[in-house]
Amino acid sequence: MSRLPPLDPETLSDRQKEVYAAIAAGPRGSVRGPFPAWIRSPELADRGQSLGEFLRFNTAFEPRLAELAIIICARFWTAQYEWYAHARLARQGGLSDAVIDAVARRERPDMADDEAAVYDFCQELHRDHNVSDATYQRVVDRFGERGVVELIGISGYYTMVSMTLNVANVQLPEGETGLAP
Repeated sequence: MSRLPPLDPETLSDRQKEVYAAIAAGPRGSVRGPFPAWIRSPELADRGQSLGEFLRFNTAFEPRLAELAIIICARFWTAQYEWYAHARLARQGGLSDAVIDAVARRERPDMADDEAAVYDFCQELHRDHNVSDATYQRVVDRFGERGVVELIGISGYYTMVSMTLNVANVQLPEGETGLAP
């Protein structure tokens, strides 16, 4: 059972209703994931949805690569709902089942060079709390300094999302199976 279940929209404050409506009207199309928890702090929800919208839809990374960074974060945190939501989006964005399945198993997949640059950067950042000079340079050479900063942003934002989903104990839809521990 979720610790921070969705609130009844009729009981929200005016500010909460404003933020709720903005999230529902945005590119996500509904208030799910971390947002039912975050709406308890409408300023956090508002700023979080704005940052998340940028990081998910407007970075230098095509969906295949942005979603790879997101599922690496979901796997690192064993964030079940995050994985459920974004493994599907990664597949829709063009990431292969082989890469997605390897990430789920905590194995390094065989992958394209651009995927490997994102994978290595995000894995090192989560595991080591930093990246090697070689990994940094590989991302700079391929995606520029903007790419470095945006991968840091994706990793940081989806860490916050994963933490929220885990602490709130957001449940998978009925019939869905989660990640192995």
